Amino acid sequence: MSIERVREYFRERGMESGVLEFDASSATVEDAAKVIGVESGRIAKTLSFYGSNGVSLVVCAGDAKIDNGKYKKEFGIKAKMLKHDETEALTGYAVGGVCPFAVNEGVKVYLDVSLKRFPTVFPACGSSNSAIELSIPELESCTLYEKWVDVSVYQDAN
Repeated sequence: MSIERVREYFRERGMESGVLEFDASSATVEDAAKVIGVESGRIAKTLSFYGSNGVSLVVCAGDAKIDNGKYKKEFGIKAKMLKHDETEALTGYAVGGVCPFAVNEGVKVYLDVSLKRFPTVFPACGSSNSAIELSIPELESCTLYEKWVDVSVYQDAN
């Protein structure tokens, strides 16, 4: 089970107690924000794309959308999300639970600057009813990310 894979990942970092499991679904940004009780932007959604050399994950704020022009400028290819039925085999996680932790070998993780607006964010933990609250420095240290990117647009409340 994917959540067990993530639990083990955090157990090795002494952070397993931070993994939250809910009775209700947290598979969508809206569901997660409701069950956790935070604004949708603080949900760190992990989007799965075909990369030029394999699979790429982009973690961005829940209220952000991928900007195709920015994505192409950053990665040199058009943004094309993985097909629903192949996401689990390629990333290690099913749609609704895709996360940037303990991903399949060769999967590249990128963090989008839209997350930096928040002191803490809530990425999924491998299942459609899980999350963990992490500060931005914790997110950086808990993901084997390649780099920060600016590939989204969002409505800034400020």
